[in-house]
Amino acid sequence: MIIHLDEDIFEVVKYGTKTVEVRVNDEKRRKLKIGDKITFLKRPDDIEKMDAIIEDLVYYKDFFELVKDYTMDELYLKDYSKEDFINLLKRFYSDEEVSKYGVVAIKFKII
Repeated sequence: MIIHLDEDIFEVVKYGTKTVEVRVNDEKRRKLKIGDKITFLKRPDDIEKMDAIIEDLVYYKDFFELVKDYTMDELYLKDYSKEDFINLLKRFYSDEEVSKYGVVAIKFKII
């Protein structure tokens, strides 16, 4: 699986601070299994990349439930609040998508 990351997020993944990727659990994510490889690509040019292995998949009803189990260091950027993070996710995923699919926390380890 390929996951595109903005430069600031790519860097915190690269240095091992961010260890959980959060997505809507749509058809694409439902195919993921523990042990699968993820390739992270750095936006905007997608030239720099790094690989990771999925260590765990944790499923939630919505992002509000998910953020209760993680620190912001693990999820995004430490300077963000959990409320800011949830509002940011709303730019990418509609309430209808979240309600239909639920969400998944993809725990990974850089290889």
